[in-house]
Amino acid sequence: MPVTFQIPGPLRPFAGGKGQVEIEGSPATLRDALEALWAVCPGIRDRVVTEQGEVREHINLFVGREDVRYTGGLTTVLPAGADISIVPAISGGVVFYN
Repeated sequence: MPVTFQIPGPLRPFAGGKGQVEIEGSPATLRDALEALWAVCPGIRDRVVTEQGEVREHINLFVGREDVRYTGGLTTVLPAGADISIVPAISGGVVFYN
């Protein structure tokens, strides 16, 4: 069963305009799945991880509904047919107090 990545709007130009990218095979960990994603969409790599290979602080990764920060990070074990979401953090704006 393929692993599916949900690609956010800002990264879609690096994925051929696609909102979803399927990776064939059965990657064991999130790191394995990301490596497979980068093989077909290399422009996404530098926007998701640092030069040291760590997930950038403004990027959130989810396997299903679980934030990988709490499930092992890049060593998170993937179930068959995993759905992985790349979610850029949103910050800024104005806070109004009453």
